[in-house]
Formats: sequence, C-alpha cells, structure tokens
Amino acid sequence: MKSVSISGSPRENVGKKDAKAQRANGLIPCVVYGGKEQLQFVVEETQFSHLLFTPEVKYVDLDVAGKKFEAVVQATQWHPVTDQLLHVDFLEVTEGKSVTIGLPIKITGTSPGVLRGGKMVKKMRKLTVKGLLKDIPEEITVDISNLDINDMIKVGDVSVPNLSFMENSGTIIVSVVSTRNVVEAQ
Repeated sequence: MKSVSISGSPRENVGKKDAKAQRANGLIPCVVYGGKEQLQFVVEETQFSHLLFTPEVKYVDLDVAGKKFEAVVQATQWHPVTDQLLHVDFLEVTEGKSVTIGLPIKITGTSPGVLRGGKMVKKMRKLTVKGLLKDIPEEITVDISNLDINDMIKVGDVSVPNLSFMENSGTIIVSVVSTRNVVEAQ
C-alpha cells in the first residue's frame, strides 16, 4: 500500500471557536488516536489533496512536532453546503494490530456473457477488509473472464491471503444480466 507524508502542528486550544479560526487560516483540525496517546493537531488543507481526493487507498506517515505516527484515515467531516473539509480523524496503526479499511475493486478480464450482448452490472465499488497493514493490498482484483449471462461473483468467491472481508459472503460484487439483444449460444 502506498503512503502519504503529512506534517502538522499541535493545537494549543481545543473548541469550536478555535477550530473555526483555524479553518479560516486554511488549517484543518485533526486528531490521531488508537495508540498510547490521543493527539490534537492542525494540518494545512492542501496536504490532503493526495490522500482524500483520489480513488487509491493510502496510509499516512504523520509528523506532528517531531512525533511520528503511521496512521489510516478513520473518518472525515465535510460542510453540508460548501463541501469544505472540516475535520479528519486518524487511527494510529500499531505493530500486530489489525486495521479495518475499504479497498477499491478492480475488474479485469473480458466476460463471454458481455461479448454475447449481456450487460455487466457492478454492484460494489469497495470492499471492507480487516488485516495487518503490511498484508493489505492497494486494490482487490476480480476476474470476470468466466462470467456468462446470469452469472455473478459474490464476496465469498473472492479471497485474499491474511485478510478477512467484513461484508456478507452472499453479497454480489459483479454480475452479467440478460438484455433484449442477447445472442443465443449454439
């Protein structure tokens, strides 16, 4: 999994007024938790462009006043009208502790059912997985080379070593459905 480096500075004051003043100066209030201590800090808004505004999943190398953390984004808060970033929560990754994270699904191959006129329907864009950070890939690859019309791939059909899926094993990831202009197989 790729990483992004973010540096911030500790927050002296914590509260609504301080957070609003920080945002007016182009700084985003953040918190990191899950390790030995909880730390409140601020980060320049521009540093989040390579972390939040991309389809890739990345972990973060945080540097807050000389303290270094490995973390993943746990939650983000956005303004409901302006879509401005308001707050970011980071979960510190510790050695030997599993992390739950959503990974994008990449479809590979060509389905014979689609070539005969069927329609591919992608039901999920991300799968939530749980595992150690070192075992988590950048994406989950699903091969549709064997899908004919009315076939599907479910979460239970996909496996990644050392990871467990948090979704129900019967949940459909991708399927090929029949359309009106399907060519019958001879």
